[in-house]
Amino acid sequence: MFDVTKAGLTRRKLLEGGAGMSAFASALKLMDGSQGTQPKTAPPVNKNSAPSDLKITDMRACTVAANYDYPIIRIDTNQGIYGLGEVFAAGVRGSALMLKAHLVGKNPLQISSILRGIRNSAGQNFWNTGYGAIDLALHDIAGKVFGVPVWRLLGEKLRDKIIIYCDTTGHKDAQVYAKRVALRKAAGFKFFKMDLYTSLVKDRPGAVNTRGVATEKGLGYLCELLAAGREVIGWETPLAADHFGPLNVDDAIRYSRAFEPYTLAWAEDLIPECWLNWRGFKAIKEATTTPVLTGEQGFGLAECFRNLIDNYAVDLIHPDYVGSGGLLEIKRIADYAAAHGIPTVIHQPGSPVGQIAMTHLAAVLTNFVACEHHAADMPWWNDLVTGLPKPMIKDGYVEVPDKPGLGVELNDEVVKKHLREPDYFGPTPQFDEMITSGWRRTGPWPHYDEEGKWCNCVTY
Repeated sequence: MFDVTKAGLTRRKLLEGGAGMSAFASALKLMDGSQGTQPKTAPPVNKNSAPSDLKITDMRACTVAANYDYPIIRIDTNQGIYGLGEVFAAGVRGSALMLKAHLVGKNPLQISSILRGIRNSAGQNFWNTGYGAIDLALHDIAGKVFGVPVWRLLGEKLRDKIIIYCDTTGHKDAQVYAKRVALRKAAGFKFFKMDLYTSLVKDRPGAVNTRGVATEKGLGYLCELLAAGREVIGWETPLAADHFGPLNVDDAIRYSRAFEPYTLAWAEDLIPECWLNWRGFKAIKEATTTPVLTGEQGFGLAECFRNLIDNYAVDLIHPDYVGSGGLLEIKRIADYAAAHGIPTVIHQPGSPVGQIAMTHLAAVLTNFVACEHHAADMPWWNDLVTGLPKPMIKDGYVEVPDKPGLGVELNDEVVKKHLREPDYFGPTPQFDEMITSGWRRTGPWPHYDEEGKWCNCVTY
């Protein structure tokens, strides 16, 4: 599985022309699962819908209290068709609801036009992920209206199932950590990530300096944890690592070099703020054979990822399911990266809504590696939705749905048992008026004109 060393490849060669990419694509087939072909004919248009007359009438939300909060939004229409979306896990639903007044009255099938109109609301570092949540919900509506799965709205289906990489939460005791990894392996996962916080070894003498960064001795302790996980899953199985602490570029180089014997799939977000410091990531990448990955806190191709990609500053990119912009924007990012020979991994720590949305997206990406799952310890996670086989993740893969839209509906009974607040898609009149915008031309308004006269008029 995904052993590029055994395949005779180096991560440098993966970026050098067609031959390298062809070999890497062959290696990635092991990760993709069986290859699918696009159906010859699309399902019929939903006759219960009149697409040209469709209008958005409302946006509501609820918040599920899970390992993180899952803020779920619902966009309603005048024809009874609605779409589900999700604000970033551990975020707040207000980042989507504040955009309600920009959506009401518009045709939800005009996805690109609507998103252009609210693009300035998005931003870096998970602050305003309502943009991505709205993208997901609009695609859910469009798929339902036209009777097609969301992946068909995005492109040709290249795989019938997608591989999941499973996050493993950290522990100071290597044996406990190993047991957590073993439970994930027993559940069928085939791609793993370990949270390797430097704080896990801070209580050991001489392990951490005054900046909270591991000394050489501390790096040895961290590698003991890494070795425990590696021994459980085997040396041929993909294993990544994340969450290292407040590192600068020199620290990150020390860490990544210490990890080299463990043949990681990647070391994640070694330094902060990918949208500002592509030069730092490039310096790290060029100093180690450990693959470097980042992107979860960055929004937009132009705003974040273009510099990383154009300058070959990372080995892989890692857009977040909504933080980076949702389905349309991540596809733009991934296609641009693929043209530069850089593969895409998807960051996804959310609910089944976000998980299945990224399954649709991953199905059409040409240079896809894996998509995250961050709720392996949640016994009722699968029960939050209906419409899909259970468990959603089987033997480490999610099957690509063929039902219209995202293909899932919320399980009202289960969701209501796990609400952060008692409000379940209640009315949101407080968001009926615009509460955020740039310069708006709204017609006549009372003001002093260019000659200093008071008028209720338009002066431009």
